[in-house]
Amino acid sequence: MINLINTTDIMTVNILSRYSKGIFRHIVKTNLGMTCCDARGFDNERMLEHPEAIISGYKKGALQTVQFKPEGLDTWVTLFSRTGKKVKLIDESILATLTVGTINSMYGTTNLMNMDQYKAVNSKTWASTAFVMNQSK
Repeated sequence: MINLINTTDIMTVNILSRYSKGIFRHIVKTNLGMTCCDARGFDNERMLEHPEAIISGYKKGALQTVQFKPEGLDTWVTLFSRTGKKVKLIDESILATLTVGTINSMYGTTNLMNMDQYKAVNSKTWASTAFVMNQSK
């Protein structure tokens, strides 16, 4: 069990850690409006192994929502939700692996980027985790 340190106002859910298989879909903003993109089979496996990849594969500002359908269920659940510059909801498994570099480069104008949060977990570089305590050398 990873101890998350979350000093932000972002709501969290703990869904992804309960399942070992499933499929993802992403809702992204394009020039034509909102588009739903289903992940490919090998991408689903990769995202389950590396949760940070769930929200880091799209152009800055494009990703709006990520949904997950666990194997054997017919229901889609939301793992990530963003409206404008505010991230409303994110899964704890994603937060646990999220690095400062991903936040700064892709979500730098949102409430995910928070210098007080970085200080709370002793983040020093872009490779540092943003929501799990980093060990000082």
